[in-house]
Amino acid sequence: MIYLVHTAHWQFLGLAVGFVAWILIMATAGINEWRLWHVADVSVITSGVAWVGIWRACFYSHALPEIENCHSISFSDTFAPSEIPVAQVLMALALFSGLAGNISAAAAMRMAYFSVEDRRNIRLVFVLAGTLYVLTGMFCLVPLLWNMRSVLNNSTIDFPPEFHLPAAPVQQQVGLAIGVGIFASMLMLISGLLFLCYQYVWQTLTSETPRDTSDPLHGPWIDTTLSSQSGLPSGDNQGNENPAFYTEEVLAKHNF
Repeated sequence: MIYLVHTAHWQFLGLAVGFVAWILIMATAGINEWRLWHVADVSVITSGVAWVGIWRACFYSHALPEIENCHSISFSDTFAPSEIPVAQVLMALALFSGLAGNISAAAAMRMAYFSVEDRRNIRLVFVLAGTLYVLTGMFCLVPLLWNMRSVLNNSTIDFPPEFHLPAAPVQQQVGLAIGVGIFASMLMLISGLLFLCYQYVWQTLTSETPRDTSDPLHGPWIDTTLSSQSGLPSGDNQGNENPAFYTEEVLAKHNF
């Protein structure tokens, strides 16, 4: 049984960072402020700013019965540009892969901090955790950069009339969700690299567990016994090397 506590401190930090990044990815998926949509007509949108996310579009209004008005954006909506349904799918995948990555990383740290009974499994668990972390970061980063590009290009969205939003805003700004998501993606990628760069998993893992030579059950006396046995002659010559046996053999010949 091997203990690897002193070799996995950076990976423990990677687990903590990966968990924080996963929480931030969940917040990113739920925040509406992916795009800040500035409008010129404030008769309905009295605040002059709408928040367009990947799941819904919201704005404040004193002209409508509800102060905060939100309309859902589904995957099947034809008016939504390609980056919005793609972001819905990839962010959902990021949440599941991030959860699986955290579970795998926790299992890997348990093996490193408590015991390693089967040294072949530790490589698989660490590599799996690092791979899931990297995939989570990529799943999150791709839709964020795509939507940010659309915002910087001031791309239009043909909203239905019930949304009360113009197709072309006066100005667009990158929302808080994109900034938080990019930060979370970077943290997730760093966590994945920390697990993938764990040196122990790239060493030879098929060898036997080294024994403690100071242990009286597996100490140097085994080697001494084996070396002394290897020096003994084999066969009938073992008795002839004994001086007492040789003397008795000479006396027997004289008697004859």
